[in-house]
Amino acid sequence: MARLRVGLIGGGGPGSFFGGVHKRAISLDASRELVAGALRSNPRAAMQAARDYGIKGYPSYQALLEACLKGKEQLDYVTIVTPNHAHYGPARAFVEAGIPVLCEKPMTMTVAEAQDLARLVKRKRVPFVLAHTYTGHAMMMMARELVHQGEIGEVRKVEAWYNQGWLATALEKSGQQQASWRTDPKKTGLSNCGGDIGTHAFMAATWVSGLAVKRVSARLNTFVKGRVLDDDFNVVAELQNGATALITATQIAIGYKNDNGFRVFGTKGSLEWRQEQAESLLLRRGAHDEVYWQGANFGYIPDSVKPYLRMPAGHHEDFFEALANLHLSMEFMIRRRRKERVPAPFAHPGVDAGVAGMRFVAAAVASSKKKGAWTKV
Repeated sequence: MARLRVGLIGGGGPGSFFGGVHKRAISLDASRELVAGALRSNPRAAMQAARDYGIKGYPSYQALLEACLKGKEQLDYVTIVTPNHAHYGPARAFVEAGIPVLCEKPMTMTVAEAQDLARLVKRKRVPFVLAHTYTGHAMMMMARELVHQGEIGEVRKVEAWYNQGWLATALEKSGQQQASWRTDPKKTGLSNCGGDIGTHAFMAATWVSGLAVKRVSARLNTFVKGRVLDDDFNVVAELQNGATALITATQIAIGYKNDNGFRVFGTKGSLEWRQEQAESLLLRRGAHDEVYWQGANFGYIPDSVKPYLRMPAGHHEDFFEALANLHLSMEFMIRRRRKERVPAPFAHPGVDAGVAGMRFVAAAVASSKKKGAWTKV
């Protein structure tokens, strides 16, 4: 099978983290290759960034799209790695053109934008993947499968969290690029901590459990003086089956790096997973505990997860591989549309999850402004 040709929008700045991560993730399986991109908002800088990446450069995403429409550039899908405020425009434009999109989260700046994009994706029937990287971890995927297979019974309670400490001081005042745009409402939206990492905790709670959030009671805090948006995010949520979810995130936990994880408590057992110890999944049954270790050689791995494992146990598979798994799901979606024989894509988050995430953050912000009043999502 020919390699899929991928375009990249954003991710070429000197302080960019995710551009390089996506570049590696795209190429990991040797079945996809990054061939073109509009990597920065400044046209001249965009062309230089493309030369640095060793790909064909375009001064803007509009120029890249025009080349595709005129048949001068052939892309199987595009990956959007811009700051939050620049997700919706290119995503909508490429979907409208019938080109599949893998987009970083949060999907848009507003609920209205998210709903509009979702309608377009469904009307055009274009593959769309939302890059919640952690859902690409094989053991998080397995946790979702175990819940859906009834291994822990009915879900009663979920705890999901994401603790960081990198914004415990006013780092944005130093000019640090990642801190600057994330704390700027014009670029990040109505919530900093909630939109950035609270959405990861939300996705863990809902995607793993398979349960939507009905309403929330939230308390958002801004601890660093002079900061406009929240740097601490706390939500109590009611799930669709009446279960409770505690969804918390913070960026002011000094000493914490990427402490993302979840616990799901059911009528027959409980599951626990942590991103910083991503290769193991703990299943508590009461009388005894079971630890599942990630490894392509283990027979207990569900068939739906096996295509996403590349190495036997004891070899570290982590962030790059997790993100590559989202690209692999996109690849499977595209190839199956062409009637190529590939495994079924895993149900990684898509456009509906993007809408749900935006509705969740908006409801949490509204609830916090009302001192934690219950607010429908």
